[in-house]
Amino acid sequence: MDSAKEEKHLDSLVQRLLREHDPAGSRVDFLGAQYDLGLAWIHFDEEFGGLGMAPKLQGHVNAQLVEAGAPMCWPRNPIGYGMCGPTVYTHGSENQKQRYLRPLFSTEEIWCQLFSEPSAGSDVAGLTSHAVKDGEEWIVNGQKVWTTLAHVSRWGCLVTRTDPEAPKHKGLSYFVVDMDQPGVEVRPLRQMTGDAEFNEVYFTDARIPDSERLGEPGDGWRVALTTLMNERVAIGGGQAPRGSGPISDSVRLWAEMDETRKTESLRDRLMTLWTKSEVARLTNIRASQNRAKGVPGPEGSTGKLAFAENNQDIHEFNVELLGAQGMLYDTYSIERSGNAMGLASTQQQFLRSRANSIEGGTSEVMRNILGERVLGLPGDVRTDKELPFSEVPNN
Repeated sequence: MDSAKEEKHLDSLVQRLLREHDPAGSRVDFLGAQYDLGLAWIHFDEEFGGLGMAPKLQGHVNAQLVEAGAPMCWPRNPIGYGMCGPTVYTHGSENQKQRYLRPLFSTEEIWCQLFSEPSAGSDVAGLTSHAVKDGEEWIVNGQKVWTTLAHVSRWGCLVTRTDPEAPKHKGLSYFVVDMDQPGVEVRPLRQMTGDAEFNEVYFTDARIPDSERLGEPGDGWRVALTTLMNERVAIGGGQAPRGSGPISDSVRLWAEMDETRKTESLRDRLMTLWTKSEVARLTNIRASQNRAKGVPGPEGSTGKLAFAENNQDIHEFNVELLGAQGMLYDTYSIERSGNAMGLASTQQQFLRSRANSIEGGTSEVMRNILGERVLGLPGDVRTDKELPFSEVPNN
């Protein structure tokens, strides 16, 4: 089927979805019907919420649904949709895909990602949480940190060490973990916005069935790369309409400003930021068109790096456009929102954007990936890469 015929077929499915299910009705029912029609991840197989088409056509579907005011999975379940779903699809068993993907997309079950630790952030492979095999189960102990939405999650994607005598990248295993089970404790981390979307998660003799493993024992790093590559595309690979997103707030704030404050310098900065946003948007579209089915490549790191730095620059500029009002913030009272995308004021967006260059891989890590995997530059010196993890200093 050529591209034009595929788009026509997708249009008919979208119209059927909108005709048979009220976008203003139940979010769960609408998203479940979207999954059943293959419009959830259209590059997945037909029995798992897809149609076996090219990933770039998802934007064609989403644009029509957004215009119709339909609910979207991403704002409610960003980790699940952007990272965990593709990982389960790529590495999970048939039973796991049947069990997890539909309620994930319908937002009946929220997901989180359990990778970072207090001593293993940018170097995720240096993690020290561990799992020991006990019959048909694994007993997990350790601590994770910066776990977005863990407090409202039903399931989590967990990477933990299962062989301390193997080199650090080869002794990891990847599991789906029940966040409601005994031995899993979630504690909030209060941010400077006042919100607490991030968490610490403690595992104390938590048991995971071996059937919930993704990939083979010791294959956790390869599985984790699927999650990480999809995470970077999810964060920085969006294909928003021209002039939308944070830069649209800049344009609005400029229009609302008193004319006496509109200097040539501010106007030049606004146009520079608008141009950078448009370049990033077009680059993401090109990357999406070139992306084959499967695990995304290093183009996700390009988009993520551009997104983080552009986003921070734009929100800083927006606060400046507010003038003295930009120094005011309504409240720092702690909130435990279940919506990671629920940012309200310009000031809150500015404060939250400080995390963009850290979460999903720091900007420094993104530059290393681009240097090594895109430009072919020599890699960083890694003296511990082949050592058994038990012999690595400070572990």
